Amino acid sequence: MRITLLTILLAVSATALFAQSKFDQHKAFDPLFYPNDGTVYRSAGGAPGEKYWSNRADYSIHTVLDTGSHSLKGDVTITYTNNSPDALSYLWLQVDQNIYRQDSRGESVNPVTGGRWSNRKFTEGDVIRKVVVLIDGREEKADWLVSDTRMQIRLPQAVKAAGGVIRLRIDYSFDIPEYGTDRMGRQLTKNGWIYEIAQWYPRMEVYDDVTGWNVLPYLGQGEFYLEYGNIDYTVTAPSNLVVVGSGELLNPAEVLTPTEQSRLAKARTSDKAVFIRTAEEVAEGKTRLSKASLTWHFRCDRTRDVAWGASKAFIWDAARINLPEGKKALAQSVYPAESAGEAAWGRSTEFVKGCIELYSTEWYPFTYPVATNVAGNVAGMEYPGIVFCGRGERGSGLWDVTNHEFGHNWFPMIVGSNERKYAWMDEGFNTFINDVDTRVFNKGEFYHKQDAQKMGQYMFNDRSEAIFTIPDVIQAYNLGSAAYAKPAMALNLLRKYVLGEKRFDYAFRTYIRRWAFKHPTPWDFFRCMENAGGEDLGWFWRGWILHNWKLDQGVKEVKYVESDASKGAIITIENLEEMAMPVVMVIQQENGKTDTLTLPVEIWQHGPTKAFAYPSTSKIKSIVIDAAHDFPDINPNNNTWTGEAAEKPVPPGVSATTVIDKYFAAIGGKDKVMGVKDLLVIAKANVQGQQVIETRKYLQPDGEVLDIELPDMKMHAVHLVVSKDSVTLSQMGQVPPLDEATKKDIRENAGAFPELNFSKEGFKTELTSIKNLEGTEAYELKVTTPSGHVNLFYYAVESGLRIREVRSTGQGSTTTDYGDYREVDGIKFPWHIDDNQGEVELNMTVQSVKVNSGLTATDMK
Repeated sequence: MRITLLTILLAVSATALFAQSKFDQHKAFDPLFYPNDGTVYRSAGGAPGEKYWSNRADYSIHTVLDTGSHSLKGDVTITYTNNSPDALSYLWLQVDQNIYRQDSRGESVNPVTGGRWSNRKFTEGDVIRKVVVLIDGREEKADWLVSDTRMQIRLPQAVKAAGGVIRLRIDYSFDIPEYGTDRMGRQLTKNGWIYEIAQWYPRMEVYDDVTGWNVLPYLGQGEFYLEYGNIDYTVTAPSNLVVVGSGELLNPAEVLTPTEQSRLAKARTSDKAVFIRTAEEVAEGKTRLSKASLTWHFRCDRTRDVAWGASKAFIWDAARINLPEGKKALAQSVYPAESAGEAAWGRSTEFVKGCIELYSTEWYPFTYPVATNVAGNVAGMEYPGIVFCGRGERGSGLWDVTNHEFGHNWFPMIVGSNERKYAWMDEGFNTFINDVDTRVFNKGEFYHKQDAQKMGQYMFNDRSEAIFTIPDVIQAYNLGSAAYAKPAMALNLLRKYVLGEKRFDYAFRTYIRRWAFKHPTPWDFFRCMENAGGEDLGWFWRGWILHNWKLDQGVKEVKYVESDASKGAIITIENLEEMAMPVVMVIQQENGKTDTLTLPVEIWQHGPTKAFAYPSTSKIKSIVIDAAHDFPDINPNNNTWTGEAAEKPVPPGVSATTVIDKYFAAIGGKDKVMGVKDLLVIAKANVQGQQVIETRKYLQPDGEVLDIELPDMKMHAVHLVVSKDSVTLSQMGQVPPLDEATKKDIRENAGAFPELNFSKEGFKTELTSIKNLEGTEAYELKVTTPSGHVNLFYYAVESGLRIREVRSTGQGSTTTDYGDYREVDGIKFPWHIDDNQGEVELNMTVQSVKVNSGLTATDMK
């Protein structure tokens, strides 16, 4: 049996499922949802109030990139406008390069085993050389201090309320880290270094009507909360580098060759990518202007930030973006030769153009003149008008990460929520619109419908955390669920089953339009969706956002009126967990009639059970709740009711033993299998734009090693070592506790060929029936382990091959499908292995299988 990542997660957190209901309608439908009434700043209807205000920060930045020392030196002049009703005697700024110091708070909270936000090497952070206040054209020395990633400037005179303005100048420098918490950094390619520069100048903290100064430190996982304004900046770099950045390049004639200028002009009118700089020109290295250095001048208006990239290794292509009302923008991509080709970054500009055009039509027009995708060592990070994506991405992976990062130009670049407190308001909303976009792009080329029922067991177990959790508090293994997948799923269900597309889309667009370039809170979003959508949704926000409530809907019983199916049926359904949701069921009668019923959430307002009349005219053959698998039901086993058994009986002469014998014969013979002393299997998948590499090692009698690596993040998601006497697990850089029962369960399910375990002491094997699995008839083998867990194995009746296994856990079950068997050294192995890995399905493709390659005990660590 394969030990999957989901298996481990569920085993670690396993708790028994209880048949009695946990649902309390008084909690679910409590009318006292909002903590405060509307104010003059934020209305009860979810709009900015008549006296709403936000402050403004304009920047003028000059910086020099030193490629010899990999350092940056600059000065920034900040013009800060105080629109608040409060005079401000001090200001707070962000100096986020300080996270790379050895004494940073971010470093102190990282696990000792490392992780995505951990430092590979330390720097001195932001070196502040000079801070002055500019008053009437003269410089006045400022009183300032730095505390970790925050900088306070104490002013000689307070900035007046309601429009007061102050100007500051700060001179600074920093060394560019090679790995910058997966948000910036540099990477060496065969044609030179790629620099991805962000968090590169002191930025104003937000002062708002909710908290005042927002001064949470930058620890890595929590992102940013920034003021809007105009940013004018220059980057001086060696002339052989190409520089791209947020906003518009203002001086192309000074930094581009005539040929490059001509090609760029052509790209602005082309719907197909036009090369500005080719791979051949990069290799020649002689096509840039012959000066020691060049100064690139950019300007980005109505923005909260800017970022940029630079390299002499950049291939550069671009195309036109067509926006609503006849407006245009430019899509462009820069990437090294290693990333070139139509199977990889050669399609990047097509993806940039496609996703931005779709978002602009569906939700709100793109607001920047240029959209740039930069290939480098950052796996995926967003900034206004520019994103950094992993240079190794290709195909669906490149689409996923490009689509996701550019979706952030709506959340939080246009709608400026507080990422450091509410990650779900940008990551979750963005993941939601990513799905809507992917359904449409190129006729659904990369769309794959997710199975919410399978996802539910991962996203709603006892180790899960509420969406409302502050991101720096969310455990690393829960971040993908709490910040991304759960809120996206919530919005999908709100759109499809609660409000409907028309009401939802109108309300969601209203939210974007109202809060564009402003700072909404969660309560503003809740109020806007309720008011514009015309629905009281307190029950929805409470169950989905504020709490980690679970969903378990089931069919309890069916009775016929006067015991006569032709007179109608009384169907009773139940809600066994705390979350309330509408119920969608498919009812099939024996006469062939099929109905789909949708019952509103209000059916649960009187308790956890609901009986309703159904006008049957013949016996009911089956009832299936959520046949489309759209709801994250943690216990799908009670979703189906069948009037009579529909499965086929096992023919005489067939037993569990004959099924297992046929399986061994189908894959090459039991003797061949028994001769396997060691086995090495490497498989790959792509999850949300991230490459996943799974390595499995088996050695007799030393056990099994499972390693799941995320190479773009330079980290191991899972490292599991199983031997006869021990089980050790490292998960996302942390070591979760494993009790003895869990360790025993993992050991019982280890091994490359689980069928070899079935005859061991304590195992019970039973052949139950023949099931139809998506058109393939399969024998169902029920295997009970010595620990009492029941697992199901399915073997194709015709071929004898194992095609599925369903592993039970304390919180439900996880399914693994096998296909595309190929022979290696006389034994057939499945080349396609589909696991459910929590919030996504992990579709693994085996890259290599090595039998008896000489693994030793040293390899099993």
